[in-house]
Amino acid sequence: MRRLISALLTLVVVSALAVAPARAVDRLTAEFTLSGTTGKYVVSNPGSASASNWTLAFELPSGVTASNPQNASLTQNGTKVTLTPAHYISTLRAGGSTEPYSPSFTLSSAANPTKCTLNGANCDGTGAPPPAAAGVTAAYSVEGSRAKFIVANNSAATITNWSVVFDLPAGVTASSADNGTIAQSGRTVTLSPAYFNATIGAGRTTEPYSPTFTVSQSGAQPTSCRVNDVNCDGSADTAPSAPGGLKAPVKTTKTVSLTWDAAKPGSLPVTAYEVYNGSALATTVPETNATVTGLTPNTEYSFTVKARDRKGTLSPASEAVTAKTNDPADDTEAPSVPSGLRSTGKDSASVKLAWTASTDKSGVANYDVLVDGKVATTVTGTTATVAGLSPSTAYSFTVQARDVYDNVSAASSVVKVTTDDLVANGYARVGYFVQWGIYGRQYFVKNLDTTGNAAKLTHINYAFANIDPKNLTCLQGVTKGTTSNPQDPSQGDGAGDAEADYGRPFSAGQSVDGQADSGWEKLRGNYNQLKKLKAKYPKLRVLISIGGWTYSKYFSDVAATDASRKKFVASCLDTYIKGNLPDYNGAGGPGTAAGIFDGIDLDWEWPGAEGHAGNHIGKDDKKNNTLLIAEFRRQLDEMTKSTGKRYDLTAFTPADPAKIEAGWELAEVAKYMDIFNVQGYDFHGAGSDNSWEPNRTGHQGNLYTDTDDPYPFHFSVENAVKAYLDAGVNPRKITIGLAYYGRGWQNVTDGGKKGDWQDAKGAAPGQFQEEAGTRGYSNLLASVPNCTINHDEQAIATTCYTGNNGQWWTFDDAWSIGKKMAWLKSKGLLGAMIWEMSGDPGVLTKAVDDGLK
Repeated sequence: MRRLISALLTLVVVSALAVAPARAVDRLTAEFTLSGTTGKYVVSNPGSASASNWTLAFELPSGVTASNPQNASLTQNGTKVTLTPAHYISTLRAGGSTEPYSPSFTLSSAANPTKCTLNGANCDGTGAPPPAAAGVTAAYSVEGSRAKFIVANNSAATITNWSVVFDLPAGVTASSADNGTIAQSGRTVTLSPAYFNATIGAGRTTEPYSPTFTVSQSGAQPTSCRVNDVNCDGSADTAPSAPGGLKAPVKTTKTVSLTWDAAKPGSLPVTAYEVYNGSALATTVPETNATVTGLTPNTEYSFTVKARDRKGTLSPASEAVTAKTNDPADDTEAPSVPSGLRSTGKDSASVKLAWTASTDKSGVANYDVLVDGKVATTVTGTTATVAGLSPSTAYSFTVQARDVYDNVSAASSVVKVTTDDLVANGYARVGYFVQWGIYGRQYFVKNLDTTGNAAKLTHINYAFANIDPKNLTCLQGVTKGTTSNPQDPSQGDGAGDAEADYGRPFSAGQSVDGQADSGWEKLRGNYNQLKKLKAKYPKLRVLISIGGWTYSKYFSDVAATDASRKKFVASCLDTYIKGNLPDYNGAGGPGTAAGIFDGIDLDWEWPGAEGHAGNHIGKDDKKNNTLLIAEFRRQLDEMTKSTGKRYDLTAFTPADPAKIEAGWELAEVAKYMDIFNVQGYDFHGAGSDNSWEPNRTGHQGNLYTDTDDPYPFHFSVENAVKAYLDAGVNPRKITIGLAYYGRGWQNVTDGGKKGDWQDAKGAAPGQFQEEAGTRGYSNLLASVPNCTINHDEQAIATTCYTGNNGQWWTFDDAWSIGKKMAWLKSKGLLGAMIWEMSGDPGVLTKAVDDGLK
């Protein structure tokens, strides 16, 4: 094989030496020949030094396409074609050429290219060459599915912490990076260096340690490329072209509908179009059509459109089009009522509809599609997809026709459709992973895999994100512990653990894929391990949980006004969904956590009711909780429009009827939420500071009310779920909480009931000194000697008791979990939620999985 490659290279060199340069110039030239519909470029290097990593670009007549490239990869954007050489001709020695391996391609019809450039200079060697890049540049190449960026420092000073941000064609993904890390959000990919190539000396490149990665489509080319926010080839930014072909095909008495041709992108992709009514901005849309509303009847208007790129750079304005709105006096008759409305498809978040066209003497302009009596979308045809819906939710749809004089028909007949479940044809298994588990518990993301639990879960909720007490935004990028006093009203103020989240390097033995962190990566810690876990289990969804017992203090404040809700939600989505992590000891940066989190889990404990000491409580918390959840749903759905990915929205919700009444408009909230993770544990407990129920034992997660329960209130999983069902929440939005830990008391009398509901003298010793009365399931079984397990068949509750005046513990085990799974299936519920995964060596999650099959 080596001899074959050597012979091939020798042939290339010998042939290249035989080709004389076309002109006496010191830069590359290219000569085009056409044979039938096959085009070929011979690229020559007449200079005295070798040249590498060249690209060739040219224009074709409108409608002509290039395909089937040989000795190069090819990409076409409109009329512009770019050729990137194969690796064996990407370097041309002095006096050499690409023959006999010159790039060739097939044209859809015989045509001669124009505007040929090599590395930005004219292909025939004429004209001034482009100025040499003064800063950092990045050259892309791809062979098959393996791509590479060579980053060069053309300046006189060392650069550090570079990154390349590029866009790939729709549907193409990047993964499996070497010598760097990859993060992708939608079509945009961020490539960050490894520690050993993050610093590039003056005049040097990343070779031989340039980052490589896999693209899902062989030969895929970036549609834009930026390195440290400048163009990868060092050229100046260019704006998009002006949109062409602006037309006004439909007008009514109050609206004008416009269409136009897509603008050609400049340095960056076009992300939106701005539509102007005269000099005033009328609307901004992502597509190449828009309807301008709120116009005056029988009035002439002039419209133009500008393209806007990702950086906000605007194109020149299109040519103007004038349109005159209709006079309503010319037609006062409404269209006929649309008929035959039907659903043609659905999923968990959208419904497809179709209907028979209306008739009108002046012509139908469009149709309003109404959901539960409110306009959801307006279309010009007789089909529509209504998106942004909630899973397992019943909706009523109608359609109204509007003619060009804004006469509106009566509504069609109603079609009722219930969206699909979030987990189609199955059950959700939601497990909380606690960020602090990597310390005393020594429980890592890897343990989710090695115990077999990751393969059985559908969702992981990562706990917890905090709220910035000053800015009232999602807090990230700090490492500050809580105070040791659990009753300190300021215990969680400003606390967070960026070290565990994305700063701490993990060893090979702690890593999901067995690869150690170097400590120089932009993404380390639990987040990087979750990313690796998702790569191994692609169907697994990961949500960021915001709040919890200690971090719920400022929820009331962020939910208080429309402005504060919008600000808070936007900050959370920016940090966790877009992945823009703050810098922390060299980790973090724009897009570093993109693609890790698939949604938001809200753990406000509790709106309108007491929770942790010092929590802020407002009189309007109940209403504002609904508005906050609705704002999360709205902004997540807006993000879906740009990424094409739907994001989950869930919440941890109370079992206590008083807390439900104080803070939850269940029927209204159900319109926006995907899962209610109903608390199915902590019904009773002593608490680490003996402030809860230190003097009497009690089940913490019984399925049914215990007939021996002496309390005036009777907590049970059944009673908790009933409150939600009675409020009209679809059962396929409800999971029941399971405790993978036990709550215990000490000095418990027997009372003839094996310690159930008996006198006690405070919390039993815990797994950790600061957590008296609490032990993880596996620790409880291993560390409490002579604890006899009892199964209460009437209440469905598991306990263990060490004997008179000993310890008494209440927890879930495989027996109680099996009973609960059978019950939730009988009720048609969505599944189970687990707090939290570190307590299980694999036994309990297996019981969940077995029970839900």
